[in-house]
Amino acid sequence: MRADTIAVLAFDGISPFHLSVPCLVFGEDRRDSGVPRFKLLVCSAEQKRTLRTTAGFTVEVGHDLRAIHRARTVIVPSWRNPQEVPPAAVLDALRQAHQRGARIVGLCLGAFVLAEAGLLDGRPATTHWMWADEFARRFPAVRLDRDVLYVDDGDLLTSAGTAAGMDCCLHLLRQQCGADVANRVARRLVVPPHRQGGQAQYIEQPVRKTAHTDHFSKAMDWAARNIGQSLSLDQLAGRALMSRRTFTRRFRQATGMTVGQWLQAQRLALAQGMLETTDKSVDAIAQEAGFGTAASLRQHFAAKLNTSPSHYRNEFRRA
Repeated sequence: MRADTIAVLAFDGISPFHLSVPCLVFGEDRRDSGVPRFKLLVCSAEQKRTLRTTAGFTVEVGHDLRAIHRARTVIVPSWRNPQEVPPAAVLDALRQAHQRGARIVGLCLGAFVLAEAGLLDGRPATTHWMWADEFARRFPAVRLDRDVLYVDDGDLLTSAGTAAGMDCCLHLLRQQCGADVANRVARRLVVPPHRQGGQAQYIEQPVRKTAHTDHFSKAMDWAARNIGQSLSLDQLAGRALMSRRTFTRRFRQATGMTVGQWLQAQRLALAQGMLETTDKSVDAIAQEAGFGTAASLRQHFAAKLNTSPSHYRNEFRRA
């Protein structure tokens, strides 16, 4: 497997949590678990190498902005103030990295930095929901989706705040190394292995998984185990002992998605895993993942991943 050199931009006044997210996913040596070792370079534009954090302690940074020129992936984990324009040297380094083909990632308020660099003009993006109005006002040329966890637009990725940055980084790891590696890292971090980027940032009422008498949770568990079957709203509502209307409302509260969106996301993830780990034909995978036909699977891959199943498999196996 190919392991990228990844540059993470730190700055004075950084949140230690935001800085730790890409470092936890890409910076630790987990080769004993079969996870490739990435070369992670934490860099800064500051003259001083000792940076203050919002938690009251300091961190030492070992690299300057030259690290960005060596990286295939550049991550801006946040920004200290969305109303503060980043230094020109940072913006220039990001533009140059993007021009030479590096993938640029803005987590949380890091999306503001990418937008200031002009990288997001005409492109889809997201950021923390609390700052979405400010982002839309400042950067009207960006196609802002304020509701989702993260947006993958190929060479540019942006995420919502805090934990969504972890989802985005695990998504990157999955693309780089496959579902099995991403799942192993997620288990080590004790976080969900894969949340689709289109899931809502704010979920009113999470799914309860405790009571055996919770028919809604049991219906959700059953659907997840039988995702390859033809499942209908009436079927799921019946298993939850609810009316269609009540089940639909509860489902939206619990997942931030419609039933159709959730089923599609689960089936897509299953198909991706089978393409990565098996030699089954595209037709067989389409059947087992619940898409019915290879044409339907190709249509969903094109719409959601901007690729075809065959190309996805080939790219993964070249990794």
